[in-house]
Amino acid sequence: MEAPSNTSTISNTPAMEQPPSLTELPPSSQATPSPARGRGRDHPKSRGATRGRGDRKNRHDVGRSEWARKSGDRRARNDAAQESAKRQRLDDGTPVRKPVYAVDFSKEEIEGEERRPKRKVAVMIGYSGSGYKGMQLNDKEKTIEGDLFKAFVAAGAVSKANADDPKKSALVRCARTDKGVHAAGNVISMKLIIEDPDIVQKINENLSPQIRVWGIVRTNSSFSAYQMCDSRIYEYLIPSHCFLPPHPESYLGKKLVELAAEAGDLGGYRQRQEEVATFWDETEEQYIKPFLETLDPSIRPLVLNALYHNASTEEEEGKRLDLGTRSVNDDPTTQDQKTTKAIQTERPTHKVEENTAISPSTRSDPDSLTHEPQEPTPAPPNPTEPALQQPSAVETALRTLRHALITAKNSYRLPPTRLSRISSFLALYPGTHPFHNYTIGKTARDPSAKRIIKSFTLAPTPIIINDTEWLSLTVHGQSFMMHQIRKMVSMAALVVRSGCPVGRVLESYGPARMVVPKAPGLGLLLERPVFESYNAKGRGEGRAEVGFGGWEDAMGDFKQREIYERIWREEERDRTFHVMFSNIDNLKSTQLLYLSSKGMAACDEGGDAGVAETHGRKGLVVEGESEDEDGEPEDG
Repeated sequence: MEAPSNTSTISNTPAMEQPPSLTELPPSSQATPSPARGRGRDHPKSRGATRGRGDRKNRHDVGRSEWARKSGDRRARNDAAQESAKRQRLDDGTPVRKPVYAVDFSKEEIEGEERRPKRKVAVMIGYSGSGYKGMQLNDKEKTIEGDLFKAFVAAGAVSKANADDPKKSALVRCARTDKGVHAAGNVISMKLIIEDPDIVQKINENLSPQIRVWGIVRTNSSFSAYQMCDSRIYEYLIPSHCFLPPHPESYLGKKLVELAAEAGDLGGYRQRQEEVATFWDETEEQYIKPFLETLDPSIRPLVLNALYHNASTEEEEGKRLDLGTRSVNDDPTTQDQKTTKAIQTERPTHKVEENTAISPSTRSDPDSLTHEPQEPTPAPPNPTEPALQQPSAVETALRTLRHALITAKNSYRLPPTRLSRISSFLALYPGTHPFHNYTIGKTARDPSAKRIIKSFTLAPTPIIINDTEWLSLTVHGQSFMMHQIRKMVSMAALVVRSGCPVGRVLESYGPARMVVPKAPGLGLLLERPVFESYNAKGRGEGRAEVGFGGWEDAMGDFKQREIYERIWREEERDRTFHVMFSNIDNLKSTQLLYLSSKGMAACDEGGDAGVAETHGRKGLVVEGESEDEDGEPEDG
């Protein structure tokens, strides 16, 4: 059957070579050291030692650097390892559980199906990541690719013979997104049966509204959505209140003032915080004081004690705060489970009336009020006393104060000077820099930590949703490492809200290790990948371009309905950003004191044990499982 034209558009490795062991080297390379002191001529590291260079023609006799260069890409190695493990289970007689995305057909059904040609295509898709364990196929979990593959099978785009394994259709994704991360535009390349002109519509009919196929474009046979992608554009949505300064009575708030004074920069610090200097005082006068006056005088001390001093302990705060780092002794699965449980807060049982005059106090850490009590309020000193209703009254008052605080923070609007300051920090990211402090498991000397950022901009007009102001940040980069975008956003928020000197971002490119918490994945959105080089070459060959032209309106509606609305609803329900910055402000540790006027010197002075464990002198950090386009989880 003749293949259709390459311009058609439909819309509506081998096992890894191992490095040589010493026993595999030729005798001339196994020289023994001289018994005399120092190195003799035959010592392996002696300049005059015989290294057996003539035997380098042997494919096993290569240096480690050369072997590493020839070892293939990480995805191919991972696939080979998975296939090897599967064969081993079969050889051992261990039952092999079919992946959740595999579709079973009987032998008769497979043999009875008409054989139709497959074509190499690029599939343009969009999705909301809520409720999914990321983009990439997972044998046991619900993922975007898993649902897509089953829809391809149901629509007839994948034959029944290939319905049990996406590898048979050569599925390759452009960018792997992490759990809960969204994409308005992403691309996968694979071989599909596309004779049916209504194939896109049929695929979408078998998908949930959270996932859409925008179109399918014929490509050349060598096209790979991963290899041919030149760069990626991401958007990050963040509430404006994340740029409010730490509360004056929080640990971080006190240390910032104290260290600014020690560094002789108190005047500069206050100038950098000038536009938000009165926020907490005004909040106390408008909300906290009037509410406290309505309470029974007998419970006011209990409320104040719980509000100011019964916050989570240092250890509890440290567990809840996800710094995006792990020691080599941590189990990734256990760590993720601990983090998930730790940041969960008690859901509100009632809404605060709009006219209720209540909110935070300058005598407490306001961000910490976003947490519901982790344990019941302690009983009075004498449990035999009849005042058994006091804890309930105190708890009710605390809950009201916490919700009022959230209302006050949501009403904050960034002044132009603060917006300009945010843009000035974002402008320090573009260029080629070592972003080792914005991922995990890499050092400043690691070549793979160098990434190219083309632009990082702030939308000039904030968005108002349900009385909350949101900012839209857009970053365009060649590639991104694990957590990189979320840590870059977090650093920008931290330096602005902490009144940090502008040079701190530039210092993060140096050899010093900085602990940068990662911002919530909730606000991250893959806008689209860019295939500029492939499309430029294809224009001269008459090929259709791989991109999202023609679907802008549909993508805009989808973003508003399935992505933006979900982000806002989930933040309203879970208070994810409130929780994150509350934990940061109350973390009694020197790990984040580089945000002060004293910089990294403040971290060194503290001798914090937590720093030594995660980022200590020996650098005991490891990379987690990656989900980005480089095979390093997340932001890709």
